[in-house]
Amino acid sequence: MPEQTSTRNNPPGPEQTSLIRALGHWDTLAIGFGAMIGFGWVVLTGGWLESAGTLGTVAAFAAGGVIMALVGLAYAELVAAMPRAGGEHNYVMRAMGPRWAFICSWAITGGYITIVAFEAVALPRTALYLFPGLQQIKLWEVAGSEVFLSWALVGAGAALILTVLNILGIKLAGAAQTFAVIFLLVIGLLLVTGSLVGGETGNLDPLFTGGAAGFIAVLVAVPFLFVGFDVIPQSAEEVRIPSRLVGKLVVVSVILAAIWYIMVVITTASSMGVQELASADLATADGMAALWGTDFMAKVLVAGGLAGILTSWNSFLIGASRLVYAMARSQMLPRWFGTVHPRFHTPVNALIFIGGLSVLAPFFGEAMLGWLVDSGSPSIVIAYFLVAVGFLTLRRREPHMARPLRVGGRGNGGVVIGVLTALLCLGLTALYLPGMPASLDPAPWLLFGLWWVLGAAFFFRIPTGIGAGHDAEEKLAAGLARRRGGARS
Repeated sequence: MPEQTSTRNNPPGPEQTSLIRALGHWDTLAIGFGAMIGFGWVVLTGGWLESAGTLGTVAAFAAGGVIMALVGLAYAELVAAMPRAGGEHNYVMRAMGPRWAFICSWAITGGYITIVAFEAVALPRTALYLFPGLQQIKLWEVAGSEVFLSWALVGAGAALILTVLNILGIKLAGAAQTFAVIFLLVIGLLLVTGSLVGGETGNLDPLFTGGAAGFIAVLVAVPFLFVGFDVIPQSAEEVRIPSRLVGKLVVVSVILAAIWYIMVVITTASSMGVQELASADLATADGMAALWGTDFMAKVLVAGGLAGILTSWNSFLIGASRLVYAMARSQMLPRWFGTVHPRFHTPVNALIFIGGLSVLAPFFGEAMLGWLVDSGSPSIVIAYFLVAVGFLTLRRREPHMARPLRVGGRGNGGVVIGVLTALLCLGLTALYLPGMPASLDPAPWLLFGLWWVLGAAFFFRIPTGIGAGHDAEEKLAAGLARRRGGARS
């Protein structure tokens, strides 16, 4: 019988049904790892090598991996202590109260939704490499990007299939994720084999180029490329393994992603000169063709890129829907979003809403969706910063809280990890500001502002005077119930 979610955290009503624990070890790891392996490794490698050189790029990913691993350690302790759907929503709620919990949850939900929408565009864009005649029946242009009906229908159809798959159950979605990740790993093995057989060490030059600016140019891509390990905590109520192990899998998924990106950089660099790779549309695919001496292997690698898109898309659909569900369960969003399917035990309305956005996304073209992803990146790093602050707050306020996985031992090691995580997240956030290496264009900042204006409409409905602590969610629900009762009277 599935484990029941505590009724005191859910508003009573016919929609109250528990999530179900159906994810095993490999499914959980596949969700976290697959979320971080999208399509960037196929198209961006040439630019990274041109900016920083082979070892410069490897160093940037190693440094980025350390930063994300520190964030992952904070998540690991918190998810082991509070294995509930919505992840950081619960951690920040307990540490700092509902308003900070809303800010954190709204931030990362925005980032997740923009990535889900972008994957719906990335899929037909990638399919175009395999099927050049895909662009048929021009509809319109959005920000200079042409939109074709046949092209858009590929993305919309995939969005519909993934949404239905997730509604039918987390076990089915997890199994599909595991299968796609296995296929990705086979592609990685082919890339390594090709490099050992057909690669040349001379192609690795220049090892370093661009100096500090080149290093930073690669480093700023890390938050976008590594976001996704935090999807594991979102689905914590649907995992059937010990909470301590769930926390460990968060960190393991980050390490595996760092190894993946470093492997891709080295193998691709060994295939041909850096200038040839920098000018290629799909650098890693062209590198694969050169390593194996046949264009067919380029198509095989693009198929791996398609698998990466689907694993990332599926993971963020899971994560975003569980966050929206958790916010509805705390009554920060309309109760409609907190409905769980009575048969499949999935947050059906949250999935329909987010899946619906991804169905529409391909009809807006590539340019606008690129802005959406850029607008979501700062929000994700802000959420990571708040998780680090919540981690430190709970260490100080609740030193005796049950922690099945305690990072840094019982001394000050955990505090050092939390402080480093918070400072590094602030540093990453600063890189997006005007004048910095990763500064965003005005359009993403405008979309960023609009997302937070929308959030303000919900934020100011949260009752004041509700402090932090383990019963903050119950107090929040009671406060909102009183407010609704007063409005009716």
